[in-house]
Amino acid sequence: MKTLTALFTAATFALGANVALAKDVQPDEVVKLVNAKTIMSLDELKAKAVAKHPGATATDSELENEYGRYIYKVELRDGQNVEWDVDLDAKTGEILKDERDS
Repeated sequence: MKTLTALFTAATFALGANVALAKDVQPDEVVKLVNAKTIMSLDELKAKAVAKHPGATATDSELENEYGRYIYKVELRDGQNVEWDVDLDAKTGEILKDERDS
């Protein structure tokens, strides 16, 4: 029983550590990253996301640092009222995820 408890505890800590590695980037840091050309401007990134779904509007967005990589996450709503989740690499603008929100 102690072994099972120890394994469960270790798994819980490992999961918690992974969650802690993805964090929201604060607005003042975003400005520094854009000015240093570490990431593209958020307007450029949002435009790339909207281009995947012409006519859609962004309903929410956030920049996260995941494992040292900046990911810009955009939620869109298209003309048919369908919601989309689009994730982009904030440095390159590459689309990493483009999924219909369920």
